[in-house]
Amino acid sequence: MKKVLFILLGSAALAGSVIGLRAQAQLTEFDEKFKAFDKNSDGIISGDEMNGASYLPQLDLNKDGKLLREEALQAVRKAKNLIGEGADTGALFKRLDKNADGKLTEDELNNKRWFTGLDTDKDGSVMLDEATKALASLRKRDAGGSNAPASPITPANEDPSFKDAPQFLKGSEHGVGRMVADIALKTLDGKEIKLSAAVGKNGLVLVMFSASCPISGKLAPEMARLEKDLKEQGVGMLLVNAPPGQKNEEITKFISNHQLTSKVVSDADAKLSQALSATTTTEVFLLDAARTLVYRGALNDQYGLGYSKEQPAHHYLRDAVAAMLRGEPAEIAATSAPGCTLDLPTQKTVASTNVTYHRDIARILQANCVECHHSGGVGPFALDSYDAVIEHAGMIRKQVERGAMPPWFAAALEGQMHSPWSNDRALSERDRADLLAWLASDRPTGDVADAPKPRQFPSEWSIGKPDAIIAAARPVSIKAEGTMPYQHVTVVTDFSEDRWVRGYEILPTERQVVHHVIVTVFEKGRKVRGGGEEGSEGYWAAYVPGNTKQIYPEGFARKLPAGATVSFQIHYTPNGKVVQDTMRMGLLFAKEPPKYVVHTTALPNARLNIPAGAANHVETAQRKLPIDMNVMAWMAHMHVRGKAFKFEATFPDGKTETLLDIPRYDFNWQLRYDYAMPHFLPRGTVVKITAVYDNSTGNPANPDPTKNVRWGQQTFDEMMIGYVEHYTPLNAVVAGGE
Repeated sequence: MKKVLFILLGSAALAGSVIGLRAQAQLTEFDEKFKAFDKNSDGIISGDEMNGASYLPQLDLNKDGKLLREEALQAVRKAKNLIGEGADTGALFKRLDKNADGKLTEDELNNKRWFTGLDTDKDGSVMLDEATKALASLRKRDAGGSNAPASPITPANEDPSFKDAPQFLKGSEHGVGRMVADIALKTLDGKEIKLSAAVGKNGLVLVMFSASCPISGKLAPEMARLEKDLKEQGVGMLLVNAPPGQKNEEITKFISNHQLTSKVVSDADAKLSQALSATTTTEVFLLDAARTLVYRGALNDQYGLGYSKEQPAHHYLRDAVAAMLRGEPAEIAATSAPGCTLDLPTQKTVASTNVTYHRDIARILQANCVECHHSGGVGPFALDSYDAVIEHAGMIRKQVERGAMPPWFAAALEGQMHSPWSNDRALSERDRADLLAWLASDRPTGDVADAPKPRQFPSEWSIGKPDAIIAAARPVSIKAEGTMPYQHVTVVTDFSEDRWVRGYEILPTERQVVHHVIVTVFEKGRKVRGGGEEGSEGYWAAYVPGNTKQIYPEGFARKLPAGATVSFQIHYTPNGKVVQDTMRMGLLFAKEPPKYVVHTTALPNARLNIPAGAANHVETAQRKLPIDMNVMAWMAHMHVRGKAFKFEATFPDGKTETLLDIPRYDFNWQLRYDYAMPHFLPRGTVVKITAVYDNSTGNPANPDPTKNVRWGQQTFDEMMIGYVEHYTPLNAVVAGGE
């Protein structure tokens, strides 16, 4: 058998392979593992299910392309006899020694990591005595158990979630049933039009939008379909550009890009928004022929802050129109509308403040926001001018107050005076207080002479000119709507010798549709996997918004083997427009071999079983470190049901420590948490990961709360992986993740 042994965290923990199944001695545990791969619950692992792990075909004893439970169990027991405590190492050695010369070569073993671990004298071959001692040492390490105490995460409180889905509202408390005044608005060319002139024979739909709000863009295809359908139903449609300060050319470009044909008006003075008490740039209002408000709220529930669905489950506006045409009240008369928050003027006296834009706010934004929120950046709109900040003031205030921006989700650790993280993005208390106070005031500009110098951003590579660029041979087409399965792109490199990489940057050509990227490197001759295991053994590089590059300290580097294949696992999120993306990775090479080699190892839990409807389901996994480890960073990975994640350590002396606590996990921001100083964990430390999942109807991103959920590659499945980035001296051997 190939890949019978999966060495995790150096060489000890056995997971995600045949030997991982061996550790589940009880039949109940074996059955859980079998069911995790048997996604359609037909009692057979077949078809795409066989791609769930690279070792599954090795269990197919009769080679018919599928696995029955008894067949898999027989294969696992066979593997146990070969590798287990009572295994005959000599018989296994003889079986692998195909040319019967008394030694094993890398070709015969056909597994680089096995060969590296068994070839203890590094002479390029493995003798029987050598293999016997190495396997005995491994069994001894694996036998070391752990009785680490449980420490479940306290689930996030039920305050407003990052996943801002439509909420049902009481219509009478939000203007439904009242007449809307005949307000005069201006078209983009300055002509005046009253609402009464826009009302069709049967009514009028007012659609709020913003040219820079990403959710407006995602909803635009449905808006275009509505134009045609409403016209046939005798209902007029008016597109209302709601934010103040948005330029006509931006609005015109948005309308043109999405091929919208309805009349467009500006509400820069907020008269209509105030009259309707509008809240966001995606809100829609349905008026009947007498201008009575009959529905207000979300267009549908396909998109929101922090989630997307392949198809909407509820068409609120369409249902309300149908009811109106039937002469009936809408079953749902009002909802909230997830989108970019409008910042409407108020009649109340605003507070005064000494904080000014030029002296204070511009600097706070430059330090915390403008890296992403600049023209051409990954943020959906720029925040590098006073006008831009005023235009998006409502959204800024909302996201800052709820702690969603800047994106940083690590809880403060008990007993620490200062943050241990070098990339801590959280606003300081002073910056947060000054920003919110200024937003609540009359927003003075101050003296322009106090303004900071504008930040400059590179047009392409932020790491400078790369020494080499690994690029996909052809672009990937991203559809306009819904969701997409993970895309897998591989590139075979042509480096004739090993290269040491001191830095990298992952750069899509269409960054606005890229959710995250996991890069895995396969040595020349190794089978390239693209299934559910990718990323579960560690990764070579990663990309998420806000973490798109990595430059290592002097003397640190990653190894890129000669002739290696680079695999990009890409998660795209359609944003309302069909685009094509070409994935690239720029590399910076070290001039000489490093002192330390950087690795990323995964702590996966593939035995997930999340019950249908469970709002706070807890899963745990733990590994005992076989070596001393200097940890550089942690990263958590779950899918859309992920709610919280925690890393903990139990040291050999019994003391415990919380390493990283993410009480409000956000699928859209899978950040890496980098230590300012590497954190030392001695050999024998038990690292435990705990995850909380919300598989209930209260999770608006949940694809289907009626289904039990198990491990799988797609977003509608789940994962639980704790990544640890660490380093070893150049000549040390570390099996496991890259």
